Amino acid sequence: MNFDLAIDRNRTSCEKWDNRQAVFGNPDALPMWVADMDFAAPPAVIKALHERVEHGVFGYTYPPVSYKESIVDWMQTRHNWSIQPEWIQNCPGVVPALSLLVESFTEPGDQVMIQTPVYPPFYQVVKEHGRELITNPLIQNEDGSYVMDFDHLEQSLSGGQVKMLILCSPHNPVGRVWTREELSRLAELCIRYDVLVVSDEIHSDLVFEPSKHVPYAALSEEAALNSIICTAPSKTFNIAGLNTANMIIPNEQHRSKFRKALKRYALGSITPLGAAATEAAYREGGEWLDTLLDYIRGNMEHVHRYASEHLPEVKLSLPESTYLLWLDFRKLGMDSDELNRFLVHEAKLGLNKGSTFGDEGEGFMRMNVACTRATVQEALSRLHNALEAWRARK
Repeated sequence: MNFDLAIDRNRTSCEKWDNRQAVFGNPDALPMWVADMDFAAPPAVIKALHERVEHGVFGYTYPPVSYKESIVDWMQTRHNWSIQPEWIQNCPGVVPALSLLVESFTEPGDQVMIQTPVYPPFYQVVKEHGRELITNPLIQNEDGSYVMDFDHLEQSLSGGQVKMLILCSPHNPVGRVWTREELSRLAELCIRYDVLVVSDEIHSDLVFEPSKHVPYAALSEEAALNSIICTAPSKTFNIAGLNTANMIIPNEQHRSKFRKALKRYALGSITPLGAAATEAAYREGGEWLDTLLDYIRGNMEHVHRYASEHLPEVKLSLPESTYLLWLDFRKLGMDSDELNRFLVHEAKLGLNKGSTFGDEGEGFMRMNVACTRATVQEALSRLHNALEAWRARK
C-alpha cells in the first residue's frame, strides 16, 4: 500500500473536504479535522465490495455466521480477548449506540460521567436525554501526557447518583492507551459503586508499540458483566461511511435490553456492503493495518520534530494511539474563537477546536494526520508562515 499516494476526495460529497466553506468559512483551509483518513481502504475490502456490487441485488441483510466469527477471531488475534458470537450486536454506529445505551440504562435525572477533555458526542448523548452530566477531568502532566484523577473519581461515584460512566479507551483526543492497572482501578470503583461502564473502544486497533490496548471487558468476569464494549471497523479501515459498528455485550440481560432498544427504533439491520467490508477487513486487513500504523507514527514523529525545531509556540506529546494530535497553542494567549480564526484564515488550516472537547480543551486544537506526508508538511509550512507573521506583529 502506497500511503504517499494522494487521493483527490473533492467532489465526492466528502464531509472533510467538500464541506470546508460551511464548516470553516474558508474553502481553502487544508482540512485536518474530522476523524477519517485520506487513504483508500485495504485492497481486500475494496475487492469484497466489488464482488458484492457485481451481484447486483442489495436487499435486506442480516449478519451471517461468518461475520460474527471474523470479529471473534480478530479480537482473539489482535487483543487476546476471547468473546462469544452471541455477545455481538451490530448497530449503525458507535454514537447512535451510545445514545441508545444512555436512554436504555439510565433514567431522566440520573448522573452520567465522562472523562474530559473528550469526544464531543459524549456530552450530547447525555444532555439530549435529560441526564445530568458529571465530569471527571483528566490530569495533564508536565510532559503533556494525561492520567485519570482517581481521587476525584471515587469522590464523585461515592454519592451513589452516577449510574453510568462512558469510558474512551483509547482516549480521543489525548491519545492515551489506558494500562491494565489503570483500568483495573477504574473497574474496582465502578463495581463497588454499581456504575455501568460503557467503553468506546473504536480506536483500539490504532495503537502504537509498546502500548497495548486492554479491552475493558477482558479485565475480569465482574468487569465484563458490568460493561458494554463499543467497537467498529470504521476508524481502523477507513470505512466509516458504511455505517457498521458492533457492540460486544457479555451480560445477557444487558444484551436483551439493548436489542429491545434497537427494535424500538428499527435499527437492528445491517447493510450488505457494510457486512462485506467488515468481514473482509477483519479477515484480511491485518498486514495493511500494521503498515498503516508505521506510516501514521512517522507522520506524528515528523510533526513532533518540526514543532520542536520551528514552532516554539506549539506543544505536543506523541500519543499512544489514534491518528489524532492534541496540539497545545496556549502560549499564543488566544481564546478558542481567536485561535480558530487565526488558524483558519491566516494559516489556512481546518482543525478541530479544542474547546468542543470540554473546558479543558481551551487553547488546544486537534489535528488529524491520517493523510500523506506531503499534506502533513504542507500544514506545518502553513502554520510556520502564519506564526512568523504573528511574531512580526508582536
